[in-house]
Amino acid sequence: MIKVLVSGALGRMGRTVISAVKSDGELELVGAVDIFSGEVEGVKVETDLTAALKKYQPEVMIDFTRPDSVFENVMTAIEHKVSPVVGTTGLSDEQKEKISAAAEKFHTPVFIAPNFAIGAVLMMLLSQKVAKYMPEVEIIELHHDKKLDAPSGTAELTAKMISEVRTPHKQGHPDEKERLEHVRGADFDGIRIHSVRLPGYVAHQEVIFGGLGQTLTIRHDSTGRESFMPGVILACKKVRSLKGLTVGLDKLLD
Repeated sequence: MIKVLVSGALGRMGRTVISAVKSDGELELVGAVDIFSGEVEGVKVETDLTAALKKYQPEVMIDFTRPDSVFENVMTAIEHKVSPVVGTTGLSDEQKEKISAAAEKFHTPVFIAPNFAIGAVLMMLLSQKVAKYMPEVEIIELHHDKKLDAPSGTAELTAKMISEVRTPHKQGHPDEKERLEHVRGADFDGIRIHSVRLPGYVAHQEVIFGGLGQTLTIRHDSTGRESFMPGVILACKKVRSLKGLTVGLDKLLD
């Protein structure tokens, strides 16, 4: 049994994670932490992460909190030799470098995934493959209006993966002008990323490729937070066998 602590336990994702961990025969939920105290599914939720890590001595900490708290949570877990499995997005490259260094220093592996849905990972891998042959591409990501960061970590990682096989270049007419600022979206090596935030959405993304006389769209939809749970559970079971910092669920798939 792998001992697991959930950080961000009272949030929508945190509650779903707790249910998934308790339902898995190879994981044991030993503790839960949030900025507010309370109870979820009969589990006491505490507010002091450091105290909870010392008290429950988990092997893995799952973090679905906020961009402004995830870095500190991860560093605290590493210092206690607890492996973080992180679904919170918004970490900067500089913060990831510090996490990587800490993971090496404390010999504690860390796993971060912008998206834990298996289908989303396949979308990114397929997009990277298509980009070799259709390099004109734009990304539209759509999320609920409570999401704090934009673009989504999934969209950013998709763009990074595509840029590995695509020569950076400006898309659209060379003389195009934005009559409204940012109407063409963010620019990542010439790849335009558009973020939509509306109630009713969960997590969705389209990668649209254009060519002479044709378009190709790869779309993934998470219609419920349950879609992320198989990936979270898989990461919990594999993280302790990794080394340093690992980013992306694709690294865990055969």
